[in-house]
Amino acid sequence: MKGNINILIAEDDVDINNLLKKILTKEGYNVRCTYSGSEAEMCLERYDFQLILLDLMLPGVTGEELIAKVRKIKTMPIIVISAKIGQDVKIDVLKLGADDFMSKPFDVNEVLARVEAQLRRYMIFSKANGSQNILKYKNLILNKETLKVEVKGKEIYLTAKELSILEMLLSYPSKVFTKSNLFETVWGGNYMDDDNTINVHISKIRSKIAEVDPDTEYIHTVWGIGFKIGD
Repeated sequence: MKGNINILIAEDDVDINNLLKKILTKEGYNVRCTYSGSEAEMCLERYDFQLILLDLMLPGVTGEELIAKVRKIKTMPIIVISAKIGQDVKIDVLKLGADDFMSKPFDVNEVLARVEAQLRRYMIFSKANGSQNILKYKNLILNKETLKVEVKGKEIYLTAKELSILEMLLSYPSKVFTKSNLFETVWGGNYMDDDNTINVHISKIRSKIAEVDPDTEYIHTVWGIGFKIGD
C-alpha cells in the first residue's frame, strides 16, 4: 500500500529534507523533495500526492501561501514542520488549511506516526468520496481531486483555466453555459463581451481532446447562446 502513496517534502534545509526523505523512503513511501515554495507549487501542478510535509519559511512562495493555494484545489493532508514558534502561528496555519503542526526539532518516530495517522484518515475519506470526485462523459474522465484529465485512458494536460471550464461543463451535463457564465465564474470578473477569450480556451480544450479521440464530439456549441457537454 505504501508504495502507492506519494509524499511531497517542501523544506529548504538540505539536511532536514534528506532526513525526512530517508525515514519516509525506508517506510516504503514514494518521496519527492523540493527546496522552495515555487518548486513545490510546480510539482503539485504536475504530479499527484497524498500528503505534504511543509516548512513555512520557504524561498519563493511561502509555506502559508502554498497552503492557501493547495486548499483551493486539493484536500490531501498538509503537515507543517516549522521552526516558527508560538500558539498564534500554529492556529493561523491550521485556519489556513493545514491538518497538523510540528515544531522543529522533531522526533523521527513522531513524524512517522503523524504521517500514518493523517494518511489513514485521508485514504478512508477518499475511498468514501471517490465517486464524487470523478466526472465522466463518453471517453472523457476528469478527477477533481488529482486534477487529472484522461481521454480513452490517455492523460491530456490542460491549463488551470481550461481545466476550470471543463469541470464546469462536466459538472452539469446538458446545461448550456453562456459565455458570460463561463467568463465570470472562471476569470472572476465582469464579462465585457470578450468572446475571443472564451472561444480560444474552448478551441484549445477541443484540440487537446481531439488529439486522442478525434471522432467523438464532447463540447457542443449552442449557436447564439454558449456551450455545453452532453447531447
